[in-house]
Amino acid sequence: MTIADFISLFYGIALFLFGMTLMGDGLKKVSGNRLEPILFKLSGTPWRGMLLGTGVTAVIQSSSATSVMVVGFVNSGLMKVQQAISVTLGAILGTSVTGWIVCLSELDTAGIASLFSATTLAGVIAVAGILLRMFGKKRSQHNIGDIMLGFSILMMGMHTMSDSVRVLGDQPWFTEMLSTMTNPMAGILVGIVFSAILQSASAAVGIVQALSATGAISFASALPLLMGISIGASLPVLLSALGASTDGKRTALGYLVATTAGVMALASLFYITVVIIPIPLMTMTMDAFSIALVNTIMRLCMLCILAPFTDVLEAMVSMMIPEKKEEQDMMMHLEERFLSHPALAMEQVRRTVCDMAQKTETAVKLSEQLLFAYTDAGYDQVERLEKAGDRYEDGLGSYLMQLTAQDLSKHQSDAVAGYLQSLSDFERLSDHALAIARSAREVHEKHISFSPKAIEELRVVTGVVGETVGLTMQAFIHADQIQAGRVEPLQYVIDDLCEEMKVRHVERLRSGTCTIELGFVLNDLITNFQRLSAHCSNIAIAIYEVEQGSVEAHTYQAKEKRSPHFERYLSEYQEKFSLPA
Repeated sequence: MTIADFISLFYGIALFLFGMTLMGDGLKKVSGNRLEPILFKLSGTPWRGMLLGTGVTAVIQSSSATSVMVVGFVNSGLMKVQQAISVTLGAILGTSVTGWIVCLSELDTAGIASLFSATTLAGVIAVAGILLRMFGKKRSQHNIGDIMLGFSILMMGMHTMSDSVRVLGDQPWFTEMLSTMTNPMAGILVGIVFSAILQSASAAVGIVQALSATGAISFASALPLLMGISIGASLPVLLSALGASTDGKRTALGYLVATTAGVMALASLFYITVVIIPIPLMTMTMDAFSIALVNTIMRLCMLCILAPFTDVLEAMVSMMIPEKKEEQDMMMHLEERFLSHPALAMEQVRRTVCDMAQKTETAVKLSEQLLFAYTDAGYDQVERLEKAGDRYEDGLGSYLMQLTAQDLSKHQSDAVAGYLQSLSDFERLSDHALAIARSAREVHEKHISFSPKAIEELRVVTGVVGETVGLTMQAFIHADQIQAGRVEPLQYVIDDLCEEMKVRHVERLRSGTCTIELGFVLNDLITNFQRLSAHCSNIAIAIYEVEQGSVEAHTYQAKEKRSPHFERYLSEYQEKFSLPA
């Protein structure tokens, strides 16, 4: 090959990859918004999940995109790992459709029939696509134009690649290199690396189809390459799971485990059979059509082998990625088999929400301590507790919504409504705790410090905030209306103290005893203190509503704010908490 041939080859690869990306993105934009809910709703059984995964992947032409979508569902708690694995198995087969689309580039004919050749077809589609892109008034028309343009560019890339590599068929070094691919292990490893670099099985198979134009690729070398390509395509899925929940990581790993297990099983069966019964097929010269056919049959066989073992695959990934202790604590009380017994389910919910309340209180207290004695370990713990709060909200919210479909008593319905109302407040409390911890880290990392007066004031405010949060959590855990009635007066006290802190800070700025930089940090802290107390007030209102059998939050506020109890508590706290002179 000359330098010009190499440049032409890489030019063809670039066109092919760009065309495939453009076509895939257009397909996802046209159908993605409808495919996602279908994917979620219709994956109830393993076989339905496999069929659905095959269909969706055939449409968007990317098993990685389908698997990444499924990882997102599992990560948000909308889909279980076993459901996700069945969809992933279907995606393994569905991605072979792209190989058949690539075969259209081989349909060139002569004479009048050339009007129906792939080149002419690609040209007509390109013209139609650019017209839709330029003159289409709707976004959907632009997306369809992208699909057409992507298809045409893909076809052009395939032609360019095929033409540039044809001369390789006469090169001894190339045929010798391909002969080493007849070693199954070597071929599979090369396929894995090739697909992992391209991050697309469809692209890797397409390039192998282009190389088949040399006439030097045999069945014996193509099969291991295709097997390795199916495994290497798991890399982008694994990357998508970085930062995901434990189940999200298990789902991503499930793609790798499934393809690896499928390839190992299929390779073992096939090559043992070849040793026992020699197959003339091994020396057959491959072209684009035969590669597409082998790829589809191979993936179909993998699906048939793996389909009965979705539960085994789930067990394997669960063993490889054990559940974190905090997730175990959260889920141990939520069992779906109790949904048909509302009394038992409500007790599970109560215990789990109480766990959430205790962790939230711990997060707030730790974050306040960091303001006066910062440590990285303390910050990390607050961050872990905030993530736990997110998981609690997702798990409990999903469970409670399922519980609403049951036959509940009036008190149970009120309790469910109260829990749903409070979940977001608990989660937001942990968010504000993390925000306070971040402010503490900023002060520590920038080596800045508050003035002695500001520190004294912060100690007073954090003390009253800590008491408010602790009182709220105890009131919630014990369903104590009396303690809940003390929360609203405390919110008033916190608001007054925070406003007074702002005024004092402005005075310190004028006197030069404080800086504007510290003022920004202090303003963030004050905002978080006020929001913490507001969410505590919301939780207290929910406690009152559940016990009173009412869903009107304003009823509580109207009664309590004007009652003698409210005034007495307010006076008591105003006397107890005040900024130092």
